[in-house]
Amino acid sequence: MATTTQPASTTECRGFAFWAIILALNLSSFLTLLEGTIISNALPAISAAFSGSGTLWIGSAYNLTAAAFMPAAGGLAQAFGRKPVFLTSLSIFLVGSTMSAAAKSIETLIAGRAIQGLGAAGVFTCCAIILADVVPLSNRGIFNGINQMTWCLASAAGPAIGGLFASKGIWRWIFYINLPLAAPAVVIIVGFLRLKTPQRKLSDALRQTDWIGSALVALSSISVSIALVCGGVQYAWDSWRIVFLFCLGATGFVAFIVYEVYLARFPLIPFQVLNDRTTLSGYAQIFVVPIPFLAVIYYMPLYFQACKGYSESKSGLALFGITVTTPVASAATGVLIKYTQRYRPQIWTGWLLVIIGLALLCTVHERTPEALVIFYESLAGVGFGVQFAALYFPVLAPLPLAASAPALAFFTFLRMFAQIWGINVGGAILQGKLERTTAIKEVAAFKGKEVMQLIPLLDRLDDQQLDAVRHAFAEGLSTVWKVMVALAGLGFILSLFMRHVNLHTKVDSDWGLENGEAKEKRENETSRGSRETV
Repeated sequence: MATTTQPASTTECRGFAFWAIILALNLSSFLTLLEGTIISNALPAISAAFSGSGTLWIGSAYNLTAAAFMPAAGGLAQAFGRKPVFLTSLSIFLVGSTMSAAAKSIETLIAGRAIQGLGAAGVFTCCAIILADVVPLSNRGIFNGINQMTWCLASAAGPAIGGLFASKGIWRWIFYINLPLAAPAVVIIVGFLRLKTPQRKLSDALRQTDWIGSALVALSSISVSIALVCGGVQYAWDSWRIVFLFCLGATGFVAFIVYEVYLARFPLIPFQVLNDRTTLSGYAQIFVVPIPFLAVIYYMPLYFQACKGYSESKSGLALFGITVTTPVASAATGVLIKYTQRYRPQIWTGWLLVIIGLALLCTVHERTPEALVIFYESLAGVGFGVQFAALYFPVLAPLPLAASAPALAFFTFLRMFAQIWGINVGGAILQGKLERTTAIKEVAAFKGKEVMQLIPLLDRLDDQQLDAVRHAFAEGLSTVWKVMVALAGLGFILSLFMRHVNLHTKVDSDWGLENGEAKEKRENETSRGSRETV
């Protein structure tokens, strides 16, 4: 692929089409990201509706397939073009949404969620790549800040929206809502997105797609994700099934790396991008930060329901500390990076705020005032918002422009894969802690139940049992936050390996918005070539 670039000034002519595309990208991101967390606060209601186990799979199936197929989506976008892959992915996402909304069994719902995730993989990846195609890195601070604000807002608002639907008995609208809201994005992308695309035959595009690498990373991700979902819940962590899945996933990842480095003609992820310590540090940090973030998003509503007796909708609203601060901090960080052209101070500050906020959450018990809990959330939320906006830059700044698409595909893969760890590691810690608690063991109705299935049963307890169970939940969640503090500390240490790299002021000329002059030139060349052939 050509590595030539065009000056950033060519991207400054931003008319209606440009801003419509930015709107469509953010709307699409919002919908697909919302589905990652909207389910968390509705799981008790959905579990009661189907009267079955496996509720963790409803949330995990989405993140599992989304993470597994993100690298492949990046490769397909590079081979076939951004627009067709984006529209196909959004269509798959909507098919999965319809299937989930109409599900009559928990198995069908889980399958629909998996299909949703498959489509979301392409939407996530293409949104990031298209933004990189049309805005140079030096000017991308504001746009990336807006994009990350959308990401944070969707992730943080999901539990409140899901809880509201669940409390009204209309949890199926968690999935139906995507159908009307996606329509404007489809219309805008079809009507206004005109990207320059390198001309190649279908046979060449198929040949240049890394099918083997895509299969290896997908199967490896799925193996590890299944182990994370089932470990400590359905099977003990040291059971042969869980150990086998982890070993299978690790072997697959090693095989993937060997294949990509030594055998692949058109590697899915060019591993030379990891030769720079700043890029490597950025990748490592973007894997770490979603783990505590998703743990907070998923399990703080559980705290308010179990320890405070809140309804699904009220517990979602109690997350407004992180719902408000995270997107605002993300947008502000994007603006700051745009005007300072610096990203390291913001990242270091972000990690310190995350560590302080999570450390304070470790002190929360069942009688802690709500205002104090929300303040602790807010501190962590500001830190998370800073990180999500800033970590994009150490990854891309040291790389050549031509590596942006695969680098961003790997970036989105790591972020989504980390979310699976945040949801399921947090759940496994809490499940294990509760199962060892005397207060939980003494309630016969709790035996064999997953964490989310316990919430609807709390109304059946007498006051003494309820106090003991609430204390057990608070203690269990405190253990979760302690683990997350350790992870945030690791993230801060990783951030110390970054060096400052100037941000690119150009975009890759092989891609980007097609202006009238370029389009006319290409059409003239095509016409001239046809006449010469004749």
